[in-house]
Amino acid sequence: MTTYLLAGGGTAGHVNPLLAVADRLREREPQSTILVLGTKEGLEARLVPERGYELLTIDRVPMPRRPNAAALAFPGALRGTIDAVRQIVRDRSVDVVVGFGGYVSAPAYLAARAEHVPLAIHEANARPGVANRLGALFTKFVGVAFAGTKISSGTFVGMPLRREIEQLDRFAARQEGIRTFGLDAGKPILLVTGGSSGARSINSTISQSITLLLGAGWQVIHVTGEYRDAVADPNLAGYMVVKYMDRMDLALAVADLTLGRAGTSTVAEAAALGIPAVFVPYPVGNGEQRLNARSAVDAGGAILVADAKFTPDWVGAELVPLLRNRAVVADMAVRMATTGALDGTDRMVELIGRALAAK
Repeated sequence: MTTYLLAGGGTAGHVNPLLAVADRLREREPQSTILVLGTKEGLEARLVPERGYELLTIDRVPMPRRPNAAALAFPGALRGTIDAVRQIVRDRSVDVVVGFGGYVSAPAYLAARAEHVPLAIHEANARPGVANRLGALFTKFVGVAFAGTKISSGTFVGMPLRREIEQLDRFAARQEGIRTFGLDAGKPILLVTGGSSGARSINSTISQSITLLLGAGWQVIHVTGEYRDAVADPNLAGYMVVKYMDRMDLALAVADLTLGRAGTSTVAEAAALGIPAVFVPYPVGNGEQRLNARSAVDAGGAILVADAKFTPDWVGAELVPLLRNRAVVADMAVRMATTGALDGTDRMVELIGRALAAK
């Protein structure tokens, strides 16, 4: 029986692959113990207990960006979190630490090194985060979601996906999705998303351009997200506006084209399922979303448009002609499928097993 400590959290890009791996470990080894290390503030605080895993929390210790009082306090705060994780490793007889990035991962990696516990890492972004770049110095078992990710000892495993996505038969599920959403089976469907919190620029442009999209002969499922300005529903036939999408598997099953940000899960799911995409990378940050989309764009399975250029004028000049050319969209789907993998969860679990065996 093995005790796993899975460390990661903060955003869906860290939590979703962590939970996918946890679920697969639980399926394969029901007698093993799976612990999750996170914070009280991150998305994991809700999702991990809901999935039935024990969440152990430590303080969030962000790395200071400039010399100030926080920078002076940082070394002591980091030592405190490392000591807390070391205590968990000892008290719970942890056999292996598996990190997915985020604030809690760096202390977990340093604690694993200090306690001589095997370490495996999954990097979900094409541009690795600081914590995973640090952790990769301590282990040879580093899985990456995107081929070409530059990180020490990186091995392509793909993105660990949720079971409902991993096993989705889009052809079989399409009719159920059409019925569930009340759409026309004879018309293609554009799925628009902006992540769990939404994307203001995407919401605004789509709502202003909806008559153009419908006029091109397409239907639109628009998932607006929770924390962005409300999108008025004009009650047009073929236009479905929802804040949440509880059945994203069915939404993906009916989607002939998807449009949204280029977060790791969004890109990985579209690629794995062969759904062509228009990616509008989040304009703030270090440019990782643009890099996440690079393989799909280079393969011809996706189009990249800068957030500032994603306007109703762009929709009219670029997107509508694409929608009218179904042959091009179909070709993009074939090309998109060549960039993804549905077995990322199994590959990552196997990498963890190799880390344990190397001990």
